[in-house]
Amino acid sequence: MAETKDFEYELIREGDERVLKIACEAYNKVPSLEDDPIIMSKVIDILVKVKDATKIVFTQKRDYEYGLNQTLLLIEVAKLFQLLYRERDKLSLFEAGKDPRYREWYMEKQNIINNILYFDLKQDPIATFVKLKRLIRDERIEKETLQSNELKLFQDKYIGILAYLKNTLEKVKLIEALKPELEGYDETSRELYNKIFRPLIKPDFMYTKLQSEFPEDSEILDTYNVGDTEVNVFKLNNSVQYVYHIMPPEFRLSEDQFELLDSARNIMAEHKPSKQEFTDPQRMREVFVNIGSDLLRELAQNMNYKISEEELEELAKILVRYTVGFGLIEVLLQDEKIQDVSVNSPLGRIPIFIVHQDYGDCITNILPTRTESESWSTKLRLISGRPLDEANPILDTELELPGAMTRVAAVHEPFNPTGQAFSFRRHRDKPWTLPLFMKYRMMNSLSAGLISFFIDGSKAMLIAGTRSSGKSSVLSSFLVEIMRRYRIITVEDTLELPVRHLRNLGYNIQSLKVESAMSLRPDEGVSAVQGIRSTLRLGDSALIVGEVRSKEAIALYEAMRVGAAANVVSGTIHADSPYGVYDRVVNDIGIPKTSFKATDLIFVSNPVKSPDGIHKWRRLLSITEVRKEWEDDPLKEHAFVDLMKYNSLTDELEPTPELINGDSEMIKSIAANVKEWAGNWDAVWDNILLRAKIKQTILDKANETKDMDMLEAPFVIMSNDKFHLLSEQILNETGKLDSKMIYAEWERWLNKEIKKRSMTK
Repeated sequence: MAETKDFEYELIREGDERVLKIACEAYNKVPSLEDDPIIMSKVIDILVKVKDATKIVFTQKRDYEYGLNQTLLLIEVAKLFQLLYRERDKLSLFEAGKDPRYREWYMEKQNIINNILYFDLKQDPIATFVKLKRLIRDERIEKETLQSNELKLFQDKYIGILAYLKNTLEKVKLIEALKPELEGYDETSRELYNKIFRPLIKPDFMYTKLQSEFPEDSEILDTYNVGDTEVNVFKLNNSVQYVYHIMPPEFRLSEDQFELLDSARNIMAEHKPSKQEFTDPQRMREVFVNIGSDLLRELAQNMNYKISEEELEELAKILVRYTVGFGLIEVLLQDEKIQDVSVNSPLGRIPIFIVHQDYGDCITNILPTRTESESWSTKLRLISGRPLDEANPILDTELELPGAMTRVAAVHEPFNPTGQAFSFRRHRDKPWTLPLFMKYRMMNSLSAGLISFFIDGSKAMLIAGTRSSGKSSVLSSFLVEIMRRYRIITVEDTLELPVRHLRNLGYNIQSLKVESAMSLRPDEGVSAVQGIRSTLRLGDSALIVGEVRSKEAIALYEAMRVGAAANVVSGTIHADSPYGVYDRVVNDIGIPKTSFKATDLIFVSNPVKSPDGIHKWRRLLSITEVRKEWEDDPLKEHAFVDLMKYNSLTDELEPTPELINGDSEMIKSIAANVKEWAGNWDAVWDNILLRAKIKQTILDKANETKDMDMLEAPFVIMSNDKFHLLSEQILNETGKLDSKMIYAEWERWLNKEIKKRSMTK
């Protein structure tokens, strides 16, 4: 293969883009329009010949890409250079040079004009404009000192040429944009170019591009690290948008490390992972990390590059991320504060958008390319075993990535006329818990205690909310509250519930996967209706349905009424109120009104917004019981009774008079089956408050000891187990569920556990 010379170029069509690629492999500096006058001059020369470029890319160990707006600014300078070159005869002082008396003056002034025309203009148009303004002023002063009238005429012509050059250059958009900042400008500085020219950077071994510079005219709101990745969140001063800016380790590598990774990727790209390899993504990654480590070690030896084991491990992880992985999507999804990632079409023009736990919707500094999206599509086909093409333009599946579980929705032409687009919804790789929700103010301790009570009471519950309202997360926290002695069956079309983690924590849990309601192919698997009905034949189990979308509701209500009456039955549904659930289930899906009465409780979870409309937070808005004494319309006949209701003034879920006064049929029905509670509201209420107090104490102690792992599932489950064991023990010893005694014993256990945890840190 012939060696590429510096500044060789080609114009490549990528869709409707015309990409000017300029080779800089042997250039001894980073190719930078903003910092390097030689690079700018070379580009202007090329743009004189290539007139319709929409993007400029310098190829070195990294690709440095300048987009359409930046390219247009340079094209305008190139056109100006062409114009002035054609008019070079008009820009000559040749007549003065004919006279021997003025030859020295001619040589000096013509050299200034020529340097401006053929060097300065192309290398530094900003400094050239400033120089022209200053030259005109100085030459007018000099004219007053001249004795010869003839020379004064030549001086007038010279000043006229300088003024023409200045006036022509002044109309260029690059100068127009920066004109207010040129007073007192240092001609040797290129500082202002950094406000205009900021490349997207892409190492050779990856396809995604990154805007490395921090956004101009912005205020930094937050800085934190996710693993080795630096995260900065900015507020743009003249926009409602926030910018989520990352700098992952792959963009901070040395040139030798880049060369190593690029060589290794080229070799590993020869291997095309099979469908069988993608059936166990975690195992596949382990294998590829080992292969990548061996390959990198061998390449480093060939390059005489000394590489440490720590460096080798980090490079191997990066290599796998950009071969069998999903690139910077994985870096984003490792941030537990990110909830959604949107990749919109057309690819290559639009940055990735995210939804952040603390800052809401943000734009990122990441720009994915069409090549990257094609790679993702191929991997999603292998992982899901489903097609994604023009005949099947929708794909809904799940991904298990390092540090995150995510649900992926992909769309393809012709459904999406501008190409491929993706939505990645992040789920915690660990289960949510009630104390965790309390930390984030999704709910308070009383609502957590009430939920714990209802789950132990084996009620049929639906969690309602709009998209991204936290329904699935709340359902995940319900699972943690089910005692590990009971069997659980989950039914989902896209696997979002943390089944594997709960299984590792000792749960008797079985996951069933049914066909997606969004599927365009009815033969893809077992239908949701069949899946739910089959659970009734799998033995006594709590039933958890990922999402109720359509006809599977019929089978779910069969389970509520018949098959799982002695166990928790729960699921999520798109609706914004208890009546909205009824309307969806009865009027849209077609469940009989009498069957809807099998619903015991409805939880509504939705985002609440700040008055300015910029911020939003997820909150549990209501806990509502569904009473059974109604015939036609549950709303008009007061079947929906709120037990807790969100108060926007206090930003708190507050108990209603019905709950405080004991007017709850659901709580009474649970109490009726417990000897110690039957007919004794105070004892029942005391137990709910005990559960609430325990949840609050866990949160308080976690904050006090700065041990946030206490809010995670392993500790919360251990606490729940201890609560139930102590309740049994004290009931046997005293003949009653004495809340004070249970709490005192539980608190003693908690303090011992905290002491143990502090000793192991």
